[in-house]
Amino acid sequence: MNRPVHFEIPADNVDRANAFYGKVFGWQLSLWPGPTPYWVIKTGEDGRGIDGGMMNRMYPGQGVTNTMDVAGLDASMKKAEEAGGRITVPKMAIRGIGWLAYATDTEGNPFGMLQADSAAK
Repeated sequence: MNRPVHFEIPADNVDRANAFYGKVFGWQLSLWPGPTPYWVIKTGEDGRGIDGGMMNRMYPGQGVTNTMDVAGLDASMKKAEEAGGRITVPKMAIRGIGWLAYATDTEGNPFGMLQADSAAK
């Protein structure tokens, strides 16, 4: 069974959103050293729950996206399409993390699929 391993929150103002989530939940953001501005959200230390990320909103109405852990990204992309979903962002490497693709379900909701691979470049 594939489980959520990451979430992404789009923000119009990352500083304002950071202050909000820090005050409400105690979350901590740190800038990820990647090719585009992206902040890693640390939600806790006790092992329960998942961590996430925050980025600048890319389009009006962009909502939160949950990413699922998958053993094989190519096979999962195929299953998503066969079940009536649509791949919206094709397979790409996230350096040192793994292989990621984004899709929408039959209701138009976005989600990600991540195959862990520390050798991804």
